[in-house]
Amino acid sequence: MNTPPSPPAVERTDGSSVRIGALVPLSRPGWVEAGQHLLAGLELAVREVNDAGGIVGRPLELVVRDTAADPQRAAAAVDELARLGVAALAGEYHSVVARAAAARADALGLPFLCSSAVLDALTEQPTEWVARLAPAQSHGWRIYADFLLGAGHRRIAVAAEPSVYWASGARILRDYLAPRGGTVIELDMRELAPTAVCDELVDNRATALLLLVGHPEPAVSIVQSVRRDQRLAEVMIGAPAGQPEFAEWATLLGDDSAAIPFLRYLPECLSPLGARVETALRERLGEAPSFVAFEGYDTVAVLADVLRARGADRARTAESWPRVAVEGTRGQIQFSRTAGISVWQWAWTPVQVVDRDPERPDRFRILHTG
Repeated sequence: MNTPPSPPAVERTDGSSVRIGALVPLSRPGWVEAGQHLLAGLELAVREVNDAGGIVGRPLELVVRDTAADPQRAAAAVDELARLGVAALAGEYHSVVARAAAARADALGLPFLCSSAVLDALTEQPTEWVARLAPAQSHGWRIYADFLLGAGHRRIAVAAEPSVYWASGARILRDYLAPRGGTVIELDMRELAPTAVCDELVDNRATALLLLVGHPEPAVSIVQSVRRDQRLAEVMIGAPAGQPEFAEWATLLGDDSAAIPFLRYLPECLSPLGARVETALRERLGEAPSFVAFEGYDTVAVLADVLRARGADRARTAESWPRVAVEGTRGQIQFSRTAGISVWQWAWTPVQVVDRDPERPDRFRILHTG
């Protein structure tokens, strides 16, 4: 593969540890709870790697940088981590932020294993330097569209904010549903207050409303407005991006948090490894781990396996993506080239459509799998 020149002014270390740079949203406007779960998974796996002898006798060290959902801040962090001599990058939850980090990592020749971001076009051009664990948005959101059709929804409104990620999601839904008799009605949340969404749903005879908006706001206010409007008692609210996955959702919305289907990337039954990691993550987090925490753990498991086999050389790490075969918490992880995806892709992690049980909002119901 083409190897970019090494970045200037690399800071040499004493070689006592093998370092991985971790990009994580840990402050607003980033989705902090997602960042905390991602970091918990990364840190747990690093601890287990070191307990098992590290990377050929050298400890594995995580160098964490808060991206705060800011693409420019993430790109600057990649530059800094490259100068610090990290062997690879890991993490990031927000797709638009991961895209900026991936572009910079590609330019610098720094391997980046993206944990959670799903945007199909993670880089503008095909790259050898970036791999991804999370399923591409087109894959997961088509599964969600199948769920909508199976539940009898044909007139589907999307409350959307301006973003490459939200626009991509709306386009995937529209292109998939239209040939199958579905209609997507886009509601521009730059122009509508949450209460005005209710009138739009009535006027357009929508049977489902999907939240393609930020968390907690305006997502929480939209849910509250729709739930309180008696005209919309039969309208399903959905959140394919996964806002209801985290405990904060239930805390803010109470009973209104339930029966809002979203995408989750977990198998129906965890393997013995997955069950053991779940227990350890629950202890670390003080609550049930989200799928994002498992993504963090699996990221380090893959990188540690590659680093043990190939050393901490960046080019050799990137060359290893097609040879990865690692037992993760959610199945066997292998990377391949997938049509329409510019990075090395695990095709695919398990995908579920789940919601919070109205009888027990702290528990989840599996509604559909793909």
